[in-house]
Amino acid sequence: MSAIAQNTDSYFIDLEEAYGAHNYHPLPVVLSKGKGVFVWDVEGNRYYDFLSGYSAVNQGHCHPRIVAAFTEQAQQLTLTSRAFYNDKLGDFEQYITNLLGYDKVLPMNTGVEAVETGIKLCRKWAYEVKGIPENEAVIIVCEQNFHGRTTTVISFSSDASSTKNFGPFAGGFLKIPYNDLSALATALKQKNVAGFLVEPIQGEAGVIVPDDGYLATAKQLCEEAGVLFIADEIQTGLCRTGHLLACDAEQVKPDMVLLGKALSGGMMPISAVLANDAIMLTIKPGEHGSTYGGNPLAAVTAIASLQVLIDEDMAGNALRLGDYFREQIRGLSSPHIRQVRGKGLLNAIEIHASDPEAAWKICLKMKKNGLLAKPTHGDKIRFAPPLCITKAQLEEAVGIIGHSLNDLNA
Repeated sequence: MSAIAQNTDSYFIDLEEAYGAHNYHPLPVVLSKGKGVFVWDVEGNRYYDFLSGYSAVNQGHCHPRIVAAFTEQAQQLTLTSRAFYNDKLGDFEQYITNLLGYDKVLPMNTGVEAVETGIKLCRKWAYEVKGIPENEAVIIVCEQNFHGRTTTVISFSSDASSTKNFGPFAGGFLKIPYNDLSALATALKQKNVAGFLVEPIQGEAGVIVPDDGYLATAKQLCEEAGVLFIADEIQTGLCRTGHLLACDAEQVKPDMVLLGKALSGGMMPISAVLANDAIMLTIKPGEHGSTYGGNPLAAVTAIASLQVLIDEDMAGNALRLGDYFREQIRGLSSPHIRQVRGKGLLNAIEIHASDPEAAWKICLKMKKNGLLAKPTHGDKIRFAPPLCITKAQLEEAVGIIGHSLNDLNA
């Protein structure tokens, strides 16, 4: 095949189709470069990135400070495993615990590893501190949740595509409706409840924002019941919703915080679980770990990624421009939009259409017009640009969205 033919979208799409597992259904675009809020495909076309790696690149693609920190450390030492100490992990642990106000951090790699770690830690605390009989701990979760796709986590998923033909499933989870304090209060009365695992905003479900006061009251109910409040801030955290953590909007300090995605600025998988000593120190040497978790390259990259968020006030930018974005999208008055919702720069539109493929078609129109987003659950489109986006860029992006909605009419 000629060099020219190999530099086209179709060449790389066909290559993945032939040799890769078919566990994703991507938009038909092949990206080869990213900078700030933009990405480019192999054919040289530029797009606004309104998915941000599912909020993994809050700082923008290839942020120069993060790349510099990553590159410098990559030339020095990348991995030791936790069989030995390294000279970077302690700096990261001190930095992030001071930043978020916790005694300890347990570093991992992917977001779902942080969730699995949180589940293990909650159960260990339940047996060794709360006194629940061994193997009987229950963790309350919410319907329509998304915490990842490992076998434990899909055991409490409501998504048929995540569960069909993947059983048998793990027990020890109790599902309740999201944003329902009465259901939570009832569930907390049940025997052997150890924790409540919740997304401050349900991202994958279509950016479902709970009522004001939901998180604060849920935390209070958990405290009264002697149950750990565990916040999955993997997507909502790190300035995405207009605060360092989404829980900060209601002055809620979770007993345990799960972080990932933007903790690395999109450079590599980095995740973390934060908690105080009474919880974290129930896990002893040899009881949990990861070959790559806490590696020196990750430690340096995470510090740089967090510092960029703070120095460039990306939480403030998300708060200001999020309100403006929702106002502008509502102002489009498109007959295709049934609802606009979100907080900060984590937003979604719900499509009002009889065509089940309408959201996908709109995303294809937006791609053609220079903006990338992805449907979720068929009738919802999530909009989550990098937090370094400017007002002028956001206005241009809204114009593309409006134009694409109009194209659908045609």
